This record gives sequence, structure tokens and C-alpha cells, in this order.
Amino acid sequence: MRTVYIGTSSFAVTVLEHLARSAHSPALVVTRPDAPRGRGRKLSPPPVAAAARELGLEVEQPHSVNSADARARIAAARPGAVCVCAFGALLREPLLSAHSMLNVHPSLLPRWRGAAPIERAMEAGDARTGVSIMRPTAELDAGPVCAQAVEPIDPGDDFGALSARLAGLGGELLVEALDRRPPFVEQTPEGATFAAKISNEERLLHGDLDAAALERRVRALTPHVGARVALPGGELLGVQRARVAPAGHQVPPPGKLAASDGHLLLGAQDGALELLQVKPAGGHVMDASAYLRGRGAALAEAA
Repeated sequence: MRTVYIGTSSFAVTVLEHLARSAHSPALVVTRPDAPRGRGRKLSPPPVAAAARELGLEVEQPHSVNSADARARIAAARPGAVCVCAFGALLREPLLSAHSMLNVHPSLLPRWRGAAPIERAMEAGDARTGVSIMRPTAELDAGPVCAQAVEPIDPGDDFGALSARLAGLGGELLVEALDRRPPFVEQTPEGATFAAKISNEERLLHGDLDAAALERRVRALTPHVGARVALPGGELLGVQRARVAPAGHQVPPPGKLAASDGHLLLGAQDGALELLQVKPAGGHVMDASAYLRGRGAALAEAA
């Protein structure tokens, strides 16, 4: 089947690679315009644009996918289906109704509709998540679903590990849906939850949560967004890996960071979170023990 693929992120790259290896390789890939990225703010293509060119696929990067020009370019590719994954901008009418559309969404809809379904599933302590293939509609992620596959959330998963598995699963499920064309079934409102985009405020670890919830947040934000903790003086310390602190340590007050017997602890509502790997501002990821050799005295005084 002739397809057009619409996507942007690294997650969408994995799905595109599965699609390109199938009998439904896209005649056209549509993605976002180049944008400044990294510390140098150098103008760079989105991950899907770079991957599509490496695969020898034709690429379009319209300012708006909903514009008349973009819609005409998609129609000229004569797709039997338009496949969408992690595009990062809303598709609107008349584009939504112009083609048969399949959207790859990394959750078990109707749970976790929205921009951050993987992060929110991890934060909530869900034992499982998965991928849904659905038809996009004007209401965000509320369209009918034609296929789903389940993926367990392992206790040691961070976003990077879980996202990689879901991307591979999403690519396989999309190809299977194109092969089999299963019927769409409307979502029910029961069990619907919304996965809001991660805010800058949520990246900062406070003492208003219990230690297990803080640990899940660290995993949910690693490595793509990154959790942080405020140091005495206002500097922010990145947190890459953490665990619920075992009993026996002197626990700092909720929200306070302190060194205790060679361990770096953040006070929580029910104990403490032990920081295991951290990233100082402008520095590299390091074990907390190495960080403490330079900052331990100051943190002990602040405890």
C-alpha cells in the first residue's frame, strides 16, 4: 500500500524504519521545519527528516502541515493511508478527513491521551502500558482504535529504555495494522486520563511527594528531559538515577538535600530519596559518591 508518513521525534524514527522495511514504505515523509538545537543553537533537521533522507525517502518540511500547499503535496503522493507518529503539532480539518489515517500512540487508550503518555504512566506507577493504533480526530487522542499491544513497565525502566521498546512495538503494530486492516472501535470515556506535557516545574524534585513517587519521576524524566534538585544557593543539580533510601540514614527535612554517611539524600514526605547519579550544571554525569567528594562538606553543613 502507498503511504505517507508524518512524524518528527526519535521515537517516530524507529516507527518509520519499520514502515520503510515493509510493503508499505512511504512515498513521502512529512516532518517539521529545521530548528535551532543544542547549546550552539545550530539550525538542524528534526530526527525524522535526517532518517528519511538516509533511507532515500522524499521529505517535505512545511511550515504548517494543515496548509493548502502541504495538503496538496500529501494528496499528490496518492496514499492509501497516512501514518502519523509523534509529529508534535495538531492535524486539523480538512486534512483529517481527506485520507485514511493511522496514528501510533504509546499508551493503552483511553488511558493517557496527550503529549507525555510514557512519562505519566511511569510516574503513576502503572504496571503496564503499550501502543495503540488509532484514527486521529479533532479531539486529542480520542479517535477509534484498531489495534493495541501491551508492554510491561519494569521496575528498573527509565524513559529511554521503555520508550525504545514501545517505539519498536509501535512500528511492528503499525505494519500489522496496514497488512490486516482491522476494524476501528470507538473509545469509551471510562478510564480516560490525560497525559499533560511535562512542565519545567515538574522537573524540579520537591519534598511534597513520597520517596517512591520521586524515584518514579526521576526514571520517567531520564534521559530526555531530566529531573533536577535545587542546591543550597539556588544552583540546580541534575538527577539521572535514584532510589528510595534504605533505613538507617539521618533523613533530611522534606525538600532538603544533605550528605549522610557518604550518601546523597533528598528529604521526602515519608523518608528520603537517595541520589545515585547526578549531573552538575555544565558538567558530566557522575556517581553521587564522586560528587560528594567535592561537595560533601558543604551539604553536611546545610543539613
